[in-house]
Amino acid sequence: MNGDIVRLMALSEQMSFEPAEDHNLVGAPFQGRGGNYPDTVFIHPAVLPNGQKIKLLKTLLSSACERDCFYCPFRAGRDFRRVTFQPEDFAGLFSLLTRKDIAEGIFLSSGLIGGGVHTQDKLLDTADILRTKLGFRGYIHLKIMPGSDRSQVERAMQLADRVSINLEAPNTQRLAKLAPHKRYIDELLQPLKWMDEIRRTQPAHRGWNSHWPSSVTQFVVGVAGESDLELLSTTQYLYRVLGLKRTYFSRFNPIPDTPLENQSPTPLIREYRLYQASFLLRDYGFDVEELPFETNGLLPIQQDPKITWAQNNLIEQPIEINNAERHMLLRIPGIGIKSAEAILKMRRQTKIMDLGVLKLIGIPVHRAAPFLLLNGHRPTFQPSLL
Repeated sequence: MNGDIVRLMALSEQMSFEPAEDHNLVGAPFQGRGGNYPDTVFIHPAVLPNGQKIKLLKTLLSSACERDCFYCPFRAGRDFRRVTFQPEDFAGLFSLLTRKDIAEGIFLSSGLIGGGVHTQDKLLDTADILRTKLGFRGYIHLKIMPGSDRSQVERAMQLADRVSINLEAPNTQRLAKLAPHKRYIDELLQPLKWMDEIRRTQPAHRGWNSHWPSSVTQFVVGVAGESDLELLSTTQYLYRVLGLKRTYFSRFNPIPDTPLENQSPTPLIREYRLYQASFLLRDYGFDVEELPFETNGLLPIQQDPKITWAQNNLIEQPIEINNAERHMLLRIPGIGIKSAEAILKMRRQTKIMDLGVLKLIGIPVHRAAPFLLLNGHRPTFQPSLL
């Protein structure tokens, strides 16, 4: 068993570069302790789609890979020790970790070896053993391998709570600078289309636990010359056409012994602004054309894109809090989905006449006040000096 733990350490130790249900936007792993196991088995604090917090093991089934993606620590030809689990062995080890309360869910991916179909079969076998033989009913996020076929995607959706495949780049031209042997449309985008088609056309009871899992993807940010406009245009398409639950943005960090090892890392703030803008597209009704891009197609780094949009559009035309529709309330900085609903509920009882009422429902009035009216009047407001 100690040998299995050593292998697991090797497979999981670099998985923090791939965000998945992380507790915060960029996701920082903590090192889980349990029993006699070393504290370098990486367990990540995760928040599931339903809001539940769990301890998530993020790992590969194998670090052997035949692809030569320029940014990847597991790329073919890189000099490090490769390790592999067989599905039965890995499922048994993970089952033991759950019984020891070290892990509660799993994000399972793999290096690509023997082609996408062969590798996907290994991942499916692992998930199938966990579900049907070992009775695991907890959270599984299962990766789809480039080159997998439609039947494998459907089977993954019958076993997992979430499925994903990484686009890595917003389009074919940018992907060529990151992973020249991956085919953007056929290998990466097509499985996301299959996921959407399966959810739309087949009854939910055929999916895991009587519902079809959500789907997500990831982009590598900042090394292929892509703009934020490119990334967010693709993100909008994924949300509105293919029904993705979330796009993850992973800022580029150079890995030794890769073709991009001498490139500069992408600033963390760019990743953060992309997340903020993607939530405006997903949750707040914004269109990508409305986002405040600079002439180079990047978002302003200095502040939240929602505030920048409001400064450009609402200073001269503030929104009346007492009669604005929900989608307009969501345009006001500081007002989110829950607080917009609270405002709508409150308005059915009385007019909102002062900022103190908004403060009581959790709205940061220092952010919202410059962009709203209270019963036709701009609120009296003393801006913070901090």
